[in-house]
Amino acid sequence: MLAFAAKRAAMALLVAATVSLVCFFLVHLSTDVATAMAGEGATAADVAVIRKAYGFDRPLHEQYAAWLGRALLGDFGNSLYFKTAVGAIIWDRLPTTLMLGALAILFAVGLSVPLGVIAAIRPNSWIDRATLLVAVVGQAMPSFWFALLLILLFGLELRWLPISGSDTMAHFVLPAVALGYYATPAIMRLTRAGMLDVLGSDYVRTARAKGLRAGKVLFKHALRNALIPVVALTAVQLGFMLGGSVVIETVFALNGLGYLAWEAILHNDFPVVQAIVLLVSGIYILLTLLADLANAWLDPRIRVA
Repeated sequence: MLAFAAKRAAMALLVAATVSLVCFFLVHLSTDVATAMAGEGATAADVAVIRKAYGFDRPLHEQYAAWLGRALLGDFGNSLYFKTAVGAIIWDRLPTTLMLGALAILFAVGLSVPLGVIAAIRPNSWIDRATLLVAVVGQAMPSFWFALLLILLFGLELRWLPISGSDTMAHFVLPAVALGYYATPAIMRLTRAGMLDVLGSDYVRTARAKGLRAGKVLFKHALRNALIPVVALTAVQLGFMLGGSVVIETVFALNGLGYLAWEAILHNDFPVVQAIVLLVSGIYILLTLLADLANAWLDPRIRVA
């Protein structure tokens, strides 16, 4: 297990290094950062002063090494728009996005796994078709449109829940449902397919022949093995949620990383954009690594694959 974990950790570090390279060079090659920082109406002399002050006149590989060294220490520079340290802004907004992502993935798993199991137990029944309808609707409906429907129904018509802000847990209910429903179809279909495959396996038939209770066969023998690919998919979906929460955070006026990214792009705040891309990518890589380790713990065969 330790050798497997070390191998996966080395691969994760390699991917993180590649992401940092892409993040840095895409920003610097897409535009002249010094000119963007100087703003409209700046003279060539002003741009030259900024270029020298921030080290933009040095070779790109030297700039990258200096930027990465500071980033590893948590220093992402200063925001061009907010006029404060980028790290302070991100750490202030990060809890909102993490809370939204955690609640969204809990909603997605809590809805999709039971529906997938029920659909697998009763294949081709009306329950199976109903779960298929849930999956089709979840895939076809854009998340921002679903968010607006939730606001109209539960926020404006019924007035059960708040529709903007992040002051209380109630403010996260509608955003979490809107964000989590997008991941529900994929997790539900994978759970159903895994359960159908496992329920038809020899060891499940043997467990039933021994007279074990149906619940024990279902949850101890079948569900544990069927959830192995679901664990990896859940980690991937959580990474997608954290990286793609900009739409939901904008609709519900949540001051998280997604809304911060939108503000930074709108105002050409390159240090903030770089920091958010690097941070979200790092979280995504970490989640993928943890999913691989969890799968190896659930299924020892993966360790020697």
